[in-house]
Amino acid sequence: MNTSPPARVVQQLFQESGLASSHEPIETNVVGDLLARHYRLSGHLERLATEKDDTFRLRTGTADHLVKVSPPDEAVAVVALQTAVMRHLEAEAPHLPVQRVEETTEGGDSVPIETKDGRVRVLRVFDFVEGAVLARTNPDPHQLAQAGQMLGRVDLALRSFRHPADERRLVWDLRHFDQLRELIEYTPGAAHRRLAQEVFRLFHETIVPRLGDLETQVIHGDYSPYNVLVDPRTDGFVTGVIDFGDSMRSALIFDPAVSLANLLGRTPGDPWREACSFVAGYERARPIKDTELPLLPVAALARLTLRALVTHWRAERVPERRDYLLEHARDDWVNVERAMAVAMEEVVARLLSTRHDTP
Repeated sequence: MNTSPPARVVQQLFQESGLASSHEPIETNVVGDLLARHYRLSGHLERLATEKDDTFRLRTGTADHLVKVSPPDEAVAVVALQTAVMRHLEAEAPHLPVQRVEETTEGGDSVPIETKDGRVRVLRVFDFVEGAVLARTNPDPHQLAQAGQMLGRVDLALRSFRHPADERRLVWDLRHFDQLRELIEYTPGAAHRRLAQEVFRLFHETIVPRLGDLETQVIHGDYSPYNVLVDPRTDGFVTGVIDFGDSMRSALIFDPAVSLANLLGRTPGDPWREACSFVAGYERARPIKDTELPLLPVAALARLTLRALVTHWRAERVPERRDYLLEHARDDWVNVERAMAVAMEEVVARLLSTRHDTP
């Protein structure tokens, strides 16, 4: 296993993604003071575990709010992009259950915080969306299709969205996956390295030659089961879509690929079953081009492999977030192996057949 620093291109991607290093958590009392001054909000602040920013749940006694402070190495323009995406959805598709940005008393979207080293962090407040995360439920095929359809509706509403920072570089953007092959060397376990090498081979042969031709737009970027809130008692099932922190302009098929990566292998006897149900629903709202649908299974495998590789790399270097990282990725290698046991041709044929399913 390699213990030397990664190549410059890999380091730059991690840095631009806000994942290159740890940072000192912002003090709760500082957040409380800013909320009182700029939002006239006060109450009990509870720190929540997250991948890279500082996140709190604020309980005021009358309403709950989600408070986020961006990491110091995330560009202010990128935070503005995330906010603009949510504002766009609020205006263009107000019927979608997307988390809302709350205004400051001055009518702004955020509060800048200058750090001791001269960098700027950004504090924002959102409404707190109630509901169980999809990851903690056991959805049936119809409910998975509803979750997929919701992402399709979000992507449909984002089709016309533009922003100066939407071409941001993000390590999670599969456009860069082929450049991250070096991460395999940092992974303990020969079996895991062999799996990763096979996924990189598939991606290089199947998707890399097509990258310049794929349909692109701004996408959610992280529509994972932890960012989808649901209520099985409601007809629509999905009650909230949260966390636009990975929004960017990329290939459209990479958005459902994120969701599929999180669904692969959860039914060991039929590892692609839940993924197929999700895609069937997604396509009811935002059909995928016939020429691009066959690439989706490989993209999903690449995303799942990428998370496994990045998780190990970061867990060793950002120990204060280690538990959070490993919890979200504990079954990734097992699920990669299960999913790869099925021929890609068989998966593609199954995805195509779901187009004939009735809603």
